[in-house]
Amino acid sequence: MTTDTPIRPLAVTPPSTDPAPPLVMRLARDFGADWVDETSVSAWTARDGNRVVLLAGDAVRFPEGQDVAAVLPELMKVFPGRFEVAVVPRDSEDAVARRYGSQRWPSLLFFRSGQYVTAIAGMQDWDVYLQGVDAALRMPPSRPPTIGIPVVSTGKPADSSGGCH
Repeated sequence: MTTDTPIRPLAVTPPSTDPAPPLVMRLARDFGADWVDETSVSAWTARDGNRVVLLAGDAVRFPEGQDVAAVLPELMKVFPGRFEVAVVPRDSEDAVARRYGSQRWPSLLFFRSGQYVTAIAGMQDWDVYLQGVDAALRMPPSRPPTIGIPVVSTGKPADSSGGCH
């Protein structure tokens, strides 16, 4: 059987080339968030003032990351001019998270003039965010959870038994 109707190929949507899900992209496009990755995050956080880095996580595994991306502009309105925001492309999030000891998705990492301050992990109630951001903007810098006290061997035993205790 022949037909005069031409055969059309199936329409296939090409995979997204965006570095992050739509609401994270919106933070950069509409609210002025900067893009940082494992090579640029240190320089960005070293700038003067309070800085917040969003680690949204994989949108399928951690959909609440999109909720945090939607809440962040509202927090920016409540605390106008109090902090700058950066977002991390999905393919760099693991490296940035490791650097600052973030183990939960999503997370907001707070910095002040190059120093780590604290993190707010997970999606929170509005009041928890308000209190947490207010506290983060006032608290002193601290150590990221990944930084510990290094153990260094001098090559000499600490006591006559040859051990360290």
